[in-house]
Amino acid sequence: QVQLVESGGGLVQAGGSLRLSCAASGLTFNTYDMGWFTQAPGKERKSVAVISWNGVGTYSQDSVKGRFTISRDNAKNTMYLQMNSLKPEDTAVYYCAAKYYGGRSYDYWGQGTQVTVSS
Repeated sequence: QVQLVESGGGLVQAGGSLRLSCAASGLTFNTYDMGWFTQAPGKERKSVAVISWNGVGTYSQDSVKGRFTISRDNAKNTMYLQMNSLKPEDTAVYYCAAKYYGGRSYDYWGQGTQVTVSS
């Protein structure tokens, strides 16, 4: 079965950095667009950054541009989110998700990893 497993979350002070990883199994990784999403308590899940199946196309929300970088290594079936200059408002559960190339919606989701930024 398909599994997406996030890791790398934790507690960090404002201004610090974290690197999230999403390890995928059970799917042909290089045929899936991937994305990072957040969901803060009491709020809707929202997109943070997405990356195309081949890593050529990326898009990040304005709130994280210049601070977060999404990337992937198709040889390792893994996607990353490098998070720099973290702010308290970045605190949330971060989820990775996979969408089959050309699809309209995300097909698979990970269980999430908590990121907490203290002021």
